[in-house]
Amino acid sequence: MTATQPRHSRRTEILEDRPVNLDGFVEEWPEKGLVAMESDFDPAPSVRVEDGRIVELDGRARADFDFMDTFIADHAIDVETTEASMAVPSDEIARMLINPTVSRQDVLAVTRGLTPAKILDVVKLMNVVEIMQGMQKMRARRTPANQGHSTSARDNPLQVAVDAAEGALRGFAELETTLGVLRYAPLVAIALQIGAQVGRGGVLTQCALEEATELELGMRGITAYAETISIYGTESVFVDGDDTPWSKSFLASAYASRGIKMRFTSGTGSEVQMGNAEGKSMLYLEIRCVLMAKGAGVQGLQNGSISCIGVPGAMPGGIRAVAAENLVASMVDLECASGNDQSFSHSAMRRTARMMPQLLPGTDFVCSGYSGVPNADNMFAGSNFDTDDYDDWNTIQRDLQVDGGLRHIREDEILQVRNKAARALQALFAELDLPRITDEEVEAATYANGSEDYPERDVLEDLKGAQSVMDSGITGLDLVTALERTGFHDVAENLLTVLRQRVSGDLLQTSAILTEDFVPLSAINDANDYAGPGTGYRLQGERWEQLKKLRHVTSAENPETEVS
Repeated sequence: MTATQPRHSRRTEILEDRPVNLDGFVEEWPEKGLVAMESDFDPAPSVRVEDGRIVELDGRARADFDFMDTFIADHAIDVETTEASMAVPSDEIARMLINPTVSRQDVLAVTRGLTPAKILDVVKLMNVVEIMQGMQKMRARRTPANQGHSTSARDNPLQVAVDAAEGALRGFAELETTLGVLRYAPLVAIALQIGAQVGRGGVLTQCALEEATELELGMRGITAYAETISIYGTESVFVDGDDTPWSKSFLASAYASRGIKMRFTSGTGSEVQMGNAEGKSMLYLEIRCVLMAKGAGVQGLQNGSISCIGVPGAMPGGIRAVAAENLVASMVDLECASGNDQSFSHSAMRRTARMMPQLLPGTDFVCSGYSGVPNADNMFAGSNFDTDDYDDWNTIQRDLQVDGGLRHIREDEILQVRNKAARALQALFAELDLPRITDEEVEAATYANGSEDYPERDVLEDLKGAQSVMDSGITGLDLVTALERTGFHDVAENLLTVLRQRVSGDLLQTSAILTEDFVPLSAINDANDYAGPGTGYRLQGERWEQLKKLRHVTSAENPETEVS
């Protein structure tokens, strides 16, 4: 050992080798927006109304508004109540959020009049436990749920279909896919939709793409919802993306015109990551995004840092800020799909800690992208949790008696549903004269884990088939007809019922999902009624009996046997 290489203790060497020390951590730099939620550069709360119009917002006169200020002032804040709401001390509003004797509606009556800086002033008073208390009361839908990813590193539609079927059976209320090669989109979107309806009727699906193709697939009835409509907290970043709050609002109205459920996507750290946070804290800018979503009239927001989680994850208090942004979405009455979707840490302990502020109180969607495929196949850059974690997730639900949206399923049921999804897609492709799916592929799909377990497909033929879907104008009703003709009556009926729900408009209600009986659950008919101990959603009855079951549970009557 040389003089320039001091000897380390064995304990230090062991700690240095821990996975958490592979993560990245950085010092705060408020001038560049590298600060989670408390920056001296954030504006002080203020509002002034003249002649029914907000003329001052958080210290800035209307003449100096950027377009985010203008949009928020004109569309997101209740002008009639804002001056009274802003006069309520921030600590009093924070106490209202956690006080079970103050109803959710009473809180909303105040929060609908708050400015971005005032909302920040409220939530930065709250520690993580208090944020969770607030979320338990403020989420829109009484019943929590979960959303999964079903993607393929090879864009293999068969893999997407069978993993969607398994994911739907395991409990996901929504399933999302995306592509490595955009031109594969029609085949993969169809596969996701068919697989989901095999697994459990009523699961909603989307295909995350560039906006024109995503909208067209939705208009045709090949997807049921959209959420990858990104918004940002600074004008400069919005302009870099060739967008404005008004263009995003127009896009949202296009989806709504056809009964397609949709929410925007945002998250702490995106503006820093894109190079222009304008010297504001990550949470302040995210609150501007939340209010923009509210003003645009969309029913919800996918937030929780999403694809930017590495940025707040590297900052002091960053995961607290992520929990706070989820609360902010709920406290202005939006559906919250609360992240936990992109992997951000090598540490299993950190990944678990990151999701606890959402799992424990429950959110509308605890994950906005639990990977229903191995992470090597996850085309959303890898998820915080994937198929390897199913048993751990189910065990945590059972340990803490909390509902994270999933459940244990016996292998025989999984194999049955995967095989049926593969056969349904095989028959559908044959009926629509799309590229052939072989019996060998069906067999592989039934038992596969990841894309490496499937025979390779003819990519050129698949791309020609995908283009033919677009050229021929195939719609969701065409899929229903083809499924019916090929003997998959139940799957055809499931898909037709989802399409009917779009016509009814029920999916446009805040936080809407469909039960396995196709009953819409939303903030209208399943409103969160938490009012303290013994109230609100409780994991009990048949659902609790489901979640008690795990892969290995010793029989109480016969300790030598296992039940599942």
